[in-house]
Amino acid sequence: MSTFASITLATVLGGVASVLAAALVSLSAPKRWVNTLISFAIGALLGAAFLEILPHAFEDTESPRTLSAVVLGGILVFFVLEKLVLWRHCHTEHCEAHEPGSPAHDHGRSGVLVLIGDSFHNFVDGVLIAAAFMESTPLGIVTAAAVIAHEIPQEIGNFVVLLHSGFAKTRAFALNLLSSLAMVLGAWLAYFSLQSTHGVTNTLLALAAASMIYVAMSDLIPGLHKRPELGATVQQVSLILLGIATIWFTGRLTHAH
Repeated sequence: MSTFASITLATVLGGVASVLAAALVSLSAPKRWVNTLISFAIGALLGAAFLEILPHAFEDTESPRTLSAVVLGGILVFFVLEKLVLWRHCHTEHCEAHEPGSPAHDHGRSGVLVLIGDSFHNFVDGVLIAAAFMESTPLGIVTAAAVIAHEIPQEIGNFVVLLHSGFAKTRAFALNLLSSLAMVLGAWLAYFSLQSTHGVTNTLLALAAASMIYVAMSDLIPGLHKRPELGATVQQVSLILLGIATIWFTGRLTHAH
């Protein structure tokens, strides 16, 4: 299979699979499944960043110090981007969306904002998956697996926001599916633009690792601290380790071929 075909297949299946899984969980599965998916996603993200993406990037760079600076800068950039999103949602100290007793829905306002943000995020994920596949097929598979692992709980959250915002279930599903196609667009654009600038892939891989580290440490892990009891902690640590082990095993399996 060609690199372009692999990139297309990974992004199409990744986008569709994450939306289907999110819809299934949001509509029928117990809420505790979401916490399970989040813990697993944390392990998958950190495993992909530290066990696969960064080692590949550092192997091919002539300046590890510069690449390390890219990772650090990427984390800061994602922090600022998230701040901008929060400011867009909440212009005052007390955000309407977080106030108890807020309206049952907001006539689609928050849902539209979530879809715009999710489309941009999916586009960037597509770029990162394409950059990884252009470095090597095994790295592309691992990166796609990690992206899908964290997309599922995120898509569940998006689905819930759309329903809360007043969208019908079928429309929420269709819009989430349409948003996921931005991943394919990002991957195609990256594939054709990176053909003549292959040296940029190391920088994109470093940014991919920064994104995964930031999402895991800033967005996902704090939510786990809401359940500090011993049983929940053991479950969370076990699932994080399972996510890491899955990425490690996937990496060994793909490198063997």
